[in-house]
Amino acid sequence: MSRVFLTWAVTHSVKEVQTEDSVLLFVVAWTITEIIRYSFYTFSLLNHLPYLIKWARYTLFIILYPMGVSGELLTIYAALPFVRQSGLYSISLPNKYNFSFDYYTFLILVMISYIPLFPQLYFHMLRQRRKVLSHTEEHKKSE
Repeated sequence: MSRVFLTWAVTHSVKEVQTEDSVLLFVVAWTITEIIRYSFYTFSLLNHLPYLIKWARYTLFIILYPMGVSGELLTIYAALPFVRQSGLYSISLPNKYNFSFDYYTFLILVMISYIPLFPQLYFHMLRQRRKVLSHTEEHKKSE
């Protein structure tokens, strides 16, 4: 969901951030991640998973995940002044629905949500790495 949000609701909607280096940072991280992920899935379906692909799937996230998150956060941060100035996606009172929404505040809350979510997801992947790769190493030693 964060990829759809970053692509459409931030990068596409705020043209001024499209040339930021942070966009390149998350796009490169996402691209490499997807190449590895779908190679892993393809070889797994073929029942011929090379160790290098498995290792890459459970190791390169150590660099790619923080790289992608950094790019995402920097892009959102770069969009904030433009969102505030334009009132993008914001709804002000009064209106017939008696409802307001401030996209600028929403973006700040999204950024804050990375604080509890990133470590939780990152450490989950580290545990998965330990479980999957240590199992592979034990299996290789027993052969």
